[in-house]
Amino acid sequence: MIARSLAFALRFAALAPLTVVAAPLPVLAQTQQDEAPPQIALTDAQVQAYLSAEGEMAALTTKQEGASDKPDPKVEAQLDAIAKKYKFASLDEYDVVDANIGLVVDGIDPQTRKYVGADIVLKKQIAEVQGDKSMAPSDKKAALAEMNGALKAVQPLKYPANIDIVLKYYDKLAAASGQTD
Repeated sequence: MIARSLAFALRFAALAPLTVVAAPLPVLAQTQQDEAPPQIALTDAQVQAYLSAEGEMAALTTKQEGASDKPDPKVEAQLDAIAKKYKFASLDEYDVVDANIGLVVDGIDPQTRKYVGADIVLKKQIAEVQGDKSMAPSDKKAALAEMNGALKAVQPLKYPANIDIVLKYYDKLAAASGQTD
């Protein structure tokens, strides 16, 4: 769950200049590749409930970051209770909605705020990292390796209608992540 809140914040880190945040998507792609949540057709109600719950979820997971590699059962129970409070069947359902929102967000160009696909966003970030003269060569090499690995792990969207729903709430999602533009 801690990785979930970190992934959410990192998705919107792409709103910041890419030279500052060299590799937000590789972390996400690795998380998505490892866990591969099911893709679902999102609804307005799910995204609205997600937005309502995210503040409480993030506050709770922030307290736990770095505390332990293993999820605390008490925190998991509190997260599940928050999810249910906002009409999710469980924390698992909340996480699936989070992951599906993330699949769309990963493919939104931060400058145009239009969906172009996660592969295009990653390729643009790769090009910017390659051209970044201020980045240490070892850091650049590591970032590029991670980003190229993430590029191979990009999942195609099974539900293109999710794009319109997420774009409709994009500014609110960015605000919920703590990012400003």
